[in-house]
Amino acid sequence: MSGAAAPEVVVVGEAMAALRSTGPIRLGPTMEMSVAGAESNVAIGLSRLGHRAAWVGAVGNDAFGALILRTLRAEGVDTAHARTDRCGRPTGLLIRENCIGDVARVGYYRTGSAGSAIHARDVLPALDPAVRILHLTGITPALSGSAAESALAAAKRARSLGILVCLDINYRARLWSPEQAGEVLRDLCRSADVLVASADELHLVCDEPGLSEGDAVAALLAQGCREVVITRGADGAGVTTALGSVTVEARRVPVVDVIGAGDAFVSGYLSGILDGLDAEARLHRAAATAAFAVATRGDWEGLPVRDDLELLDRPAGTTLR
Repeated sequence: MSGAAAPEVVVVGEAMAALRSTGPIRLGPTMEMSVAGAESNVAIGLSRLGHRAAWVGAVGNDAFGALILRTLRAEGVDTAHARTDRCGRPTGLLIRENCIGDVARVGYYRTGSAGSAIHARDVLPALDPAVRILHLTGITPALSGSAAESALAAAKRARSLGILVCLDINYRARLWSPEQAGEVLRDLCRSADVLVASADELHLVCDEPGLSEGDAVAALLAQGCREVVITRGADGAGVTTALGSVTVEARRVPVVDVIGAGDAFVSGYLSGILDGLDAEARLHRAAATAAFAVATRGDWEGLPVRDDLELLDRPAGTTLR
């Protein structure tokens, strides 16, 4: 990959240009431009924590696509296998409107986007035995048939190469129905080593409907998942493995913006896996990384570098001189 060391983590998905309004859009407010996308957020989070991460996806041959690639490269993310679409498909666009307080409305303009037209041939060359983790979300397979095929092909190839596969369900009701999602995600889950989900998403990947949370987790472990991570927002998170269950509380910080918190959590958790931390320590790092995300505005802008993590343990009001 451009002569550099191979990435430790490959993430696959759509990155979009993001416009964030500073007020109600109907009043013509100033808009701030950035980059968004669950998978690219995770890649940036891992890079800031000192890991080699690569983003695989497609952008349009337009200024938005150039912004995405420039931002990822500036954040140290490998884009050697990112593709610029030459068939006229545009880069997807996300528009965020702050409504009242911390309530926000997000609209997506991604139909027919370059990112939705990703193919297995875009993804598979990025996977080799030197890669340690492949990270996928349930967003990518919802974008199109080819995107779903790409995610499944990547998971199967990674499994065959001994690469750990992490799947974050990240269900988006606007993209597909629970029935559609379940059909695809159950198949994808069979190749996952680490599953990340909220409690109300577990039914999407369980073969047997109506199971309790505990029974659903047990069933997922029995079918081959090594770790099932349940996120509970402000109530913390837990992980269950063959050795048992561990839970942690969320870190208490002033909440500014909750969008991107789940992606930040995943980046911290995967960082813990790469560093060989035990389950409890992985969760603590994930919770700390998520705290930085919710305490700052933007999907990824406030994600910490490694030295920042200890700041959460400083007394309130501390000034470092």
